[in-house]
Formats: sequence, C-alpha cells, structure tokens
Amino acid sequence: MMRLSSTLILICLVYYLQPLAAQNIDFNQEVFDTWVDMRVGDGETPAYWYCVGEIYSYPEGELVGRMQGVDLANLIPIAKDSVIQLNRKIFLYLDKETGEVLDEWNGQPVRHIKYPYQMIHYVLEGERLKTWVTQGSGRQLTNIGPGYRTVARKVGQTYFFGSPVFLNFETPRGKYEAAENYDFIVHTTAEQTEDKYQLMWWRYGDLAPHYGGGKGTIQLTAYRVDQFEDLPNPLRSYIEEEAQMWLKPPADLEEITKLQQK
Repeated sequence: MMRLSSTLILICLVYYLQPLAAQNIDFNQEVFDTWVDMRVGDGETPAYWYCVGEIYSYPEGELVGRMQGVDLANLIPIAKDSVIQLNRKIFLYLDKETGEVLDEWNGQPVRHIKYPYQMIHYVLEGERLKTWVTQGSGRQLTNIGPGYRTVARKVGQTYFFGSPVFLNFETPRGKYEAAENYDFIVHTTAEQTEDKYQLMWWRYGDLAPHYGGGKGTIQLTAYRVDQFEDLPNPLRSYIEEEAQMWLKPPADLEEITKLQQK
C-alpha cells in the first residue's frame, strides 16, 4: 500500500510540474475583447505604445542605428464584434552611439517615419480576427486586407497575439516589399499598464536611404503607457517641438477624411 501511494504521488507531481504549453485558441468574444482592449484601449482615453529598438544591416548584422517611436490610438466602437482603430505613429532614427535624433547621416538628410494616420477595422468573423488597414492620401491612398493571419495563444493567464504581415504593392516611388511580425503580450494579472501590455516587433526590408540602401532588419520592444507625458526623451521633446500632430491620435472619422484628401 505504501509503495502504491508513493507511485500515485510521483505521478501527480510529474503531471502538475510539467511546463505549461502554449495553446492556440479561437477568437471568441472574450478573446476579441481582450485584443481590442489591449491594442487600442477602452475608447475613453487613447492608447500610447512606446517603442525602442535597433536597426541592423542584412546579412552582415552590423548595427547601423537606433529607433524610438510611438503609436497613438483611439477606439471607434461599431458593434460588439466590430471596432475601428484610428492611430498615427512616428519613429525617429537615432545615432547608434549618442542616442540623439539624427538630422543627417553621412551627408544624407534623414527622413523620419511619420504616419499622419492609419485606420484599422477589426471584425470578429466566426472564430477568426478579420482586419483591414487604410493609410495614405490622394494617389497614395492604400487599402490592405482583408487579413486573417492574427493567431491567439494562451499560457496560464497570459495571452499572446501573433500577427505576421507581408507587404507587396506598387507605390508612386516603386515597388514596396517588406515582411513584419507583431507579437503582442497581455499579462492579465499585471496592474500597471506598462507591465500588462507589451509588444515585440520585427521587420525585414529595405534600409532607409540615408543608410545607403540595401536590406536590413528593425527590431523594436514596445509597451503601453497611460499618457503622452510618460514618453521618454528625445522622442517626447521632438514631438512637442517639431511634430505636434503626434501629440494625440486622430479624433474621429471626419479627421481621417480630411487627411486622406491632402
């Protein structure tokens, strides 16, 4: 009897001490609500996603620069299974040694990445997340989607949302090709916003012209903060002094329409 009890205890210990496995889960209403609340907030206050990371040449893997940026988003609710995200984002190229905002590099002017707006429509369709993205203006107005690639996983009380993006379209300046991947993390038991909502972002594509062209990768670590004032410098100071449009996200669809006409 003692030997049998010991065996049962050992079996139970092996079972309960196994590492938790990430499980793919369907996009039901609860998961959709978790995604929306994480990505764009509650609709009462904007969501500020602060990003920081590095730029590398490919295939050499040489560090060529650093980046700092923010994605600011507002929620427009449509129905319980349909919402619109209005956001704009700005990413600054920084000196790889000093961390200062670059005006030029190797004699070339630096053009920072600035999106006056993006409009993303999220729809819960069956057990999948359906997305459309609209950006640009005039002849450069671009619609991307519908997309169904976002995957939801869960480990314990933590959600993981993976969104691979493959970009391949013509622009007035030629063909645009890039591969990106977004890995959002929601720690449901965390209390502070920056601990609860996090993101790892990776991109492969053309390097910015001031780096001399060629291919490269960008990797960013991001987390949400509660207000614009929580953003660190030099990003915060640059926006306040040089790019006031990025102090807050688009207010409504009327503002988007005006931006699309510029």
